Amino acid sequence: MAAPAVEATAATALRSVILRARKAAEQVGRDPERVRVLAVSKTKPVSLIRQIYDAGHRCFGENYVQEIIDKAPQLPEDIEWHFVGHLQSNKAKTLLTGVPNLAMVHGVDGEKVANHLDRAVSNLGRHPLKVLVQVNTSGEVSKSGIEPSSVVELARHVKLHCPNLVFSGLMTIGMPDYTSTPENFRTLSNCRADVCKALGVAEDQFELSMGMSGDFEQAIEMGSTNVRVGSTIFGPREYPKKAT
Repeated sequence: MAAPAVEATAATALRSVILRARKAAEQVGRDPERVRVLAVSKTKPVSLIRQIYDAGHRCFGENYVQEIIDKAPQLPEDIEWHFVGHLQSNKAKTLLTGVPNLAMVHGVDGEKVANHLDRAVSNLGRHPLKVLVQVNTSGEVSKSGIEPSSVVELARHVKLHCPNLVFSGLMTIGMPDYTSTPENFRTLSNCRADVCKALGVAEDQFELSMGMSGDFEQAIEMGSTNVRVGSTIFGPREYPKKAT
C-alpha cells in the first residue's frame, strides 16, 4: 500500500500537470478541453491509482495487458482506461474481457491485431472500440508502429474492414532523450493530414496521442489530444529487482 505522503505528492503532481497542459493549449489558441491527460500508472499500486481517482481524475493508461486486467477490476467502473502499450494480437480477447470499461487502444500497428480486436469486440457483444494506429516516427527498430508511408493503408483497413472498431486517429512514441521530439511530432501531424485527405475525415475530429512526461507541453502545442504522463505524476517506475 502506498504511503499517504506519496499519494498526496501524486495528487499534487497531477494538478500541476493538468494546469501545465491547459496553459500549453491556451498558448496556441487551442481549447484545453480537447486535451486528455492520461495518468499512466505502469508498475504503480492500485492504492496510488485510487488516490488520483479520489482527486477527481478519470483517465488512466496502462502499458501491459496483465497489469491492466489485474488492476481494472479493483477500481471504480467509471474510470476511462486506455491501453497505451504494444498489443500482441493473441492478447486482444484477454484485454477486452478483463477490462469492460476500456475506452481506447493506442497501439494498433498492423492488420492482424486490428482484425483480432474487431473479432473480440464482436464476440463479446460490446460497444465499438476506439483505436489509434501507431506510427514509428523515429525509425527506431526497437519501437513498434508502422512506417509513415503505410499509415493510410492501415487506417483505411480499420475504417472499412473492422466494423466493430472506430478508427479515431494516430499515436507515436518520441525519442527517449527528446532530441528529435519536434520532428517526430511533425511527422505524425503530416500523417494526420494524409489520412484525413485520403479517408475524408475532419481534422478537428481526429485524435493524436503523442507526448509524455518530458515533452507533453510541446506535444500539445503541436496538436496532441492525448498526452501520456506517468513518472511526472506517479514518480519513477518501480520494477521488481532481479534475483542475483
